[in-house]
Amino acid sequence: MKNLLIVESPTKARTIGKYLGADYEVIATVGHLRDLPKSKMGVDLKNDFEVDYVVDPQKKQVVSSLVKASKKAKNIYLATDPDREGEAIAWHVQYLLGNIPMSRVSFHEITKTAIEEALKQATQVDMNLVDAQQARRVLDRVAGYSLSPILWKKVRRGLSAGRVQSVAVRLIVEREKEIVKFKREKYFKVSADLGFIAELTKVNDKSAYVSEKLTLFDGEYSFTKSIFEDRKKVDEFVKKLDKEFVVKTVEGREVTRQPLPPYTTSKLQQAGARRFGWSGKQTMMLAQRLYEKGLITYHRTDAVNLSTKAIEEFRSFISKEFGEKYLAEKARVFKNNSKNAQEAHEAIRPTNVSNREPDDVDAKELKLYHLVWKRAVSTQAAPAKMQNTTVELVSGTGLFRSVGVRMLFDGFLKIAGEKFEDQILPELIVGQHLKSKSVKVEETITNPPPRYTDASLVASLEKQGIGRPSTYAPIISTVQARQYVEKDEGKFRPTVLGGAVTEFLVKNFENIMSLPFTAEMEEDLDLVALGKLKWKKMMKDFWSKFEKELKVAEVTADRVKVEVEKIGEKCPECQSGELVIRLGRFGKFVSCDKFPDCKYTRQYHEMAGFKCPTCGKDGVVRKTKTGRKFFGCSDYPNCKWAGWKKP
Repeated sequence: MKNLLIVESPTKARTIGKYLGADYEVIATVGHLRDLPKSKMGVDLKNDFEVDYVVDPQKKQVVSSLVKASKKAKNIYLATDPDREGEAIAWHVQYLLGNIPMSRVSFHEITKTAIEEALKQATQVDMNLVDAQQARRVLDRVAGYSLSPILWKKVRRGLSAGRVQSVAVRLIVEREKEIVKFKREKYFKVSADLGFIAELTKVNDKSAYVSEKLTLFDGEYSFTKSIFEDRKKVDEFVKKLDKEFVVKTVEGREVTRQPLPPYTTSKLQQAGARRFGWSGKQTMMLAQRLYEKGLITYHRTDAVNLSTKAIEEFRSFISKEFGEKYLAEKARVFKNNSKNAQEAHEAIRPTNVSNREPDDVDAKELKLYHLVWKRAVSTQAAPAKMQNTTVELVSGTGLFRSVGVRMLFDGFLKIAGEKFEDQILPELIVGQHLKSKSVKVEETITNPPPRYTDASLVASLEKQGIGRPSTYAPIISTVQARQYVEKDEGKFRPTVLGGAVTEFLVKNFENIMSLPFTAEMEEDLDLVALGKLKWKKMMKDFWSKFEKELKVAEVTADRVKVEVEKIGEKCPECQSGELVIRLGRFGKFVSCDKFPDCKYTRQYHEMAGFKCPTCGKDGVVRKTKTGRKFFGCSDYPNCKWAGWKKP
């Protein structure tokens, strides 16, 4: 008889199967086997939130295979992922296999040693973690299924809302409002060519200014810059400048720079977005593959600590490969600042520090692996050392400051692969006079706050305490799929529909759309996971308030009109209506504003702001079947020019 070990992923099953050998049969559930029904809420609000779980129709064959294998198994081990979701899957498998003995094993890396150790320490399913997952699932289902009918009546048919997703859309909508309201103001920069390479910033003039830095370039001159609010002030300042700048002070000090903690889920998603332009969903998909191939530890975590074993391995590797001088004097340990840190017990790290160029990975997987490897291993390296030099100069009534920096020892930067460019000031002496060769005034304008990117949105959600490691990527994917936000050159902006839905929800559901309330719900879920709060009590407290808001909104809420964007063309079919841009199941399309009396429609093409290099007609933005943007000609198929970049 064989032992039966149950996991979620086929890739994970194959990797583990190689380690365990012929005594084990490893079967994958391929995700959840049971879930709430799709056709109804599946939660009895009047009967203590009883849940109606159903077996996924596509998983019936998997369930049958598991039942068959369990009947002839010597021992049964539930080895699903080490988080709330994995614990819930194990619990559902336990239910489906019936009242037979089985054990729960948990490991955070898929290596032979970790799996064998986990089998020795087999336990039972942790019902606190299961209840936390059930609570989140039920909470989101109740909120979504209760809000959607009201949105159908008050905004537009076919809409849906989610507890956390709606708050994420709110962040994007409010940022867009800030951008629209932002009043651009002009300001002036004064540049003086001093005949040496340094960046000086005025620090004692009453005019508005910002601090800037310039990189040192051999053989070129840079300018000292100060910033003024209006032309009159800048002219007055220029008149007061002397022909010479006098060095007032020269100060130098040695500073050290310490390595950052290893990656958590959110920080890895942010790095993927900033370094490679990946969405959170894409980064997590690649991380999942690396984990299942046994190359990195579990990738859904908000912990920053490393195991003692990993630290020892990293330190030994650094000493051997880079030399003792690159090794930190003592083991560097990181502690999580978040009071809600949970899920896996370690940060994301390589399972084998010696495996710097793993086989069986594609180019993108290798990029992410290198990112994880460098960040984790460098945590045990010596700090980098720099020499900072600060120079103050006086001219007329102005005091200027310049800061230079020079690398003394690269330390952990050598392992982390970070590039560093020296910004070296020339040797200056107090009292030295520097002649100004010329002065010029440059006019520019202030910029509004930037739109959210994948990286900044994840960072904001994490900072606000909204969602947890495993939820960031699904949140962002969902709000895009629902057409509440769209991505333009890597930045999110709300659609007209997203703005209308947010306006309605904020006005009528103050609690569920509140950032503090959403963060508080996350804390309650953490308490459930710790066994300090019963999930049904949490649901009762939530529902008692939410039900009242629903009843009031049903009666008193005003209908929200979703504005449509006119494109400035008459309808070619009815000749009286105007063509507008609407949102449908498959994205934007053009139709007549007289709908349903006039049913004219056509494809919508977003103008790309250039002329086709082949025929000269307008260029447009198109999308592949997978949603990736590219550029083409508006006269397709007559003109078939296309490209990934604007010409």
